[in-house]
Amino acid sequence: MPRGARKVVKRIPSPDAKYGSVTVAKFINRLMLRGQKATAERVLYNALQRTADQVNSKPEEALEQAIKNVAPLLMVKSRRVGGATYQVPTEVGEEQGRALAMRWLITSARARSGKSMEEKLASELVDAVSGRGAAIKKRDDLHKMAEANKAFAHYRW
Repeated sequence: MPRGARKVVKRIPSPDAKYGSVTVAKFINRLMLRGQKATAERVLYNALQRTADQVNSKPEEALEQAIKNVAPLLMVKSRRVGGATYQVPTEVGEEQGRALAMRWLITSARARSGKSMEEKLASELVDAVSGRGAAIKKRDDLHKMAEANKAFAHYRW
């Protein structure tokens, strides 16, 4: 955060070449390791094609649906009040929810065993579209934790 009256300008990546989607471009940038963008593009495009074939929809629509299903609505933040630390449930903004969803999808895909990254990412996306998988479980666990700690919601500020 700048100290003066200046605002932070949010940078939006240019849309990707194949689908013309900013969401796909952001996903590619999150998937990329060690600056290998061409590899990340190839992996994502092939995974999206496999996902689209399995769920019978357009590739970019399948990705949007997977992100929408995984994005959390609530999360907990630690607040220190009078020597005690409370897990305070807070709402998640749309941008942050989408960022968390992308991160969870990628980490869940990387954690799957065997196979190539294309296959792992495609199967994680298919699971997310159908409402199951590790990323969906992570969202549900976060929602359960927020629900369990809703007694501390008055510490939100």
